[in-house]
Amino acid sequence: MIVGPTGGGKTSNYRVLQEACSSLREEELFEKVHCNILNPKSITMDQLYGFADPSTNEWQDGVLAKLVLDASKDETPDKFWIMFDGPVDAIWIENMNTVLDDNKKLCLNSGQIIQLTPRMTMMFEVEDLAVASPATVSRCGMVYMEPQSLTLKPLIKSWMNSLPPKISESKFIFKTLNDLFEDMMDDGCYFLRRNMPEMVGTVDNNICQSSMRLMDCFFAKYFETEIKKITPEQIKDLEKQIKEIFCFCFIWSIGGTTNAVGRERFNKWMRERLTKHKIDFPAEKTVYDWFLNVEKNEWVGWL
Repeated sequence: MIVGPTGGGKTSNYRVLQEACSSLREEELFEKVHCNILNPKSITMDQLYGFADPSTNEWQDGVLAKLVLDASKDETPDKFWIMFDGPVDAIWIENMNTVLDDNKKLCLNSGQIIQLTPRMTMMFEVEDLAVASPATVSRCGMVYMEPQSLTLKPLIKSWMNSLPPKISESKFIFKTLNDLFEDMMDDGCYFLRRNMPEMVGTVDNNICQSSMRLMDCFFAKYFETEIKKITPEQIKDLEKQIKEIFCFCFIWSIGGTTNAVGRERFNKWMRERLTKHKIDFPAEKTVYDWFLNVEKNEWVGWL
C-alpha cells in the first residue's frame, strides 16, 4: 500500500519503479512490469468481482476477476501489478482477504478460485487507512509518502526546466521567476493555511501546480514551430510583463480557493509583496478585481 495525501508523489513513485525495472530487462536483472490500474469505488461490487445475471443465471466476470485471470494465464516471465487507485473501505476490501493471505487466491461467488502467480502483485494507492480494518492493514506492506518531505522545490525546478526554450534562454526571466517563487510560494502557502478559510480543502503541491498551469497558458505562444519563430522583441516584451504575469497567476491559485474573509486578508498580504517587488498594480479595489491584459500590458478591471 502506497499511502499519502494528494501531491505526495505516490503515482510517480511506482511509475518510476515500473519504468526502471522494465528498462533493466535487457540487462537480465529485472523483468518487464505491466501495471493495470482501476478505481474500485468507481464501479459496483458486482462489476468489480463479477455477478450472476438474474435473467440468464450466467456468470459475468468482473473487472478485477478479468485482470487477475489474464495475468495468471500469462506464461511470460513479465511481472504484473494490479493497482487499486482509490479509497480503501470495509465493503470491497474484505473480499480481498484471501488474496492478501499467503495463499494468494481470489475467491469469487461463482465458486471459481483464481491462484495468483509469484509474478503478480496487488498494490493500493490510497490517501489514508481510516476505515481499513486491522486485518487488512496487517496483511500489507506500507510505503508512506509525505508532501511535507517532498516540499515545493522539486515541482518548481521541474516546471522551470519545461519552459519554452526561448524563455529559458532569457536570464532575466529565469532569474525573476526563480526569485519570485523563492520569496512568495512557501510564504503564500503558509499564510493560506494560517489565515484563509477554504471552501474546499487543497494541498500546497496542487495549488503551486495550479499557479504553474496558469503561467503555461501565458507562455504557450512562445513555443517555436517550423512556421512560427519567436523574435528577440517578443522576449523583451515578455521580460517587461513577467512579474505581473506571475502575480496574476499567484493571486488566482494561492488566493483563489478562499472565501470573502480570506480574500480581504490575502489582499492586504499581497499588496505588501507587490510593494516589496516594485510591481505596478492598481491601488484601488482589491487584487481580485483586476486581470492582466498582456496585449496592452495593463491591468484591466473585470467589470
